[in-house]
Amino acid sequence: MAPSGPLAGLVVADFSRVLAGPYATMMLADLGATVVKVENAGGDDTRTWMPPVHDGPDGPMSTYYLSINRNKHSIVLDLDDPEDLADAHRLSARADVMIENFKPGGLRRFELDYDAVRERNASVVYCSISGFGTAGGAHLPGYDLLVQATSGLMSLTGEPGGTPYRSGVAVFDVMTGLHAAVAILAALQHRTVTGEGQHVETNLLSSALSCLVNQTSAYLAGDVVPSRMGNAHLSLFPYEPLPTGDGELIVIAGNDGQFRRLCTALGAPELPDDPRFASMADRTRNREALRPLLLERLATRSAQEWFDVLTGVGVPCGPINTVDQGIGLAESLGLNPVVHPGGGVGVVRNPVDYSLTPPDYRRTPPTLGADTEAVRAWLKG
Repeated sequence: MAPSGPLAGLVVADFSRVLAGPYATMMLADLGATVVKVENAGGDDTRTWMPPVHDGPDGPMSTYYLSINRNKHSIVLDLDDPEDLADAHRLSARADVMIENFKPGGLRRFELDYDAVRERNASVVYCSISGFGTAGGAHLPGYDLLVQATSGLMSLTGEPGGTPYRSGVAVFDVMTGLHAAVAILAALQHRTVTGEGQHVETNLLSSALSCLVNQTSAYLAGDVVPSRMGNAHLSLFPYEPLPTGDGELIVIAGNDGQFRRLCTALGAPELPDDPRFASMADRTRNREALRPLLLERLATRSAQEWFDVLTGVGVPCGPINTVDQGIGLAESLGLNPVVHPGGGVGVVRNPVDYSLTPPDYRRTPPTLGADTEAVRAWLKG
């Protein structure tokens, strides 16, 4: 199928591996860009990250790899082989976008660094992703877990005084991929206006510090070093799981109006008029006094009963689902979370709806080297 969408006609040379870069290029591919995924003979590392596996017509494939590589073409190139390197140079010369996450400077010996590619292709948008930047952190390997630790995220995750925990997902890889995609689109718009390509760079640590948002701001603007609070929130209460008569329910009162509706539904309409709980700052400051008053009333009904009651009066709340239940919830809400690119294995769809230019799911994630001969022919044509 020919690509369609707002990025149709753009060629992306994808020299990235694992998660941040491939996630960015999948977002571009969903919108119509032709993404050529360059791999060595061993393939992207995530091809071997299993179990879990999907047993498809081409044999077992890593579910990790499948989650971030739809709509792409795979070509195997050995950059130490002169003929393969020549094809890599041809690809970089024809690409609108080149993206890579080698160690800083790692592509220079192949003349695939930005300066060398710009000599062949002055209008290229060249995106580099690293773990810790290209200055003092250039030698550091860029793994999400390292950045979760070194950025401060793990110091915020877990029970007070307990063991620091990582997030259950490589959150900073994904966020860095999104930042890379935004940067590429901005640079393409600049090129449309001026004709100029450029080099855009991002790294996991900078992305992490940006995405810690209120926590980094607490330190920079408030001189507070945040710490682990379990499921509690530094600045809001209630904003956490609370036990009910038969299990926990996420309960949120993000403003005074929601808190008043919560208290009325719980049968305690007097609480919002208590000076200790009159404002969000008061409730947060006096959370240990307020919590038992809420728990006493929540214990009188089941989580499902309270979900129905509180949702009915506009108080945000919800169960703590497993992943399958989360997908089921999205399906029940009409969000159509699952797509089957090329009629193949189900994956989670692009999360954005467009009224005129919807994402396109034309190709299943490719097997290693599936498009090598076709891409070679195109490059030499």
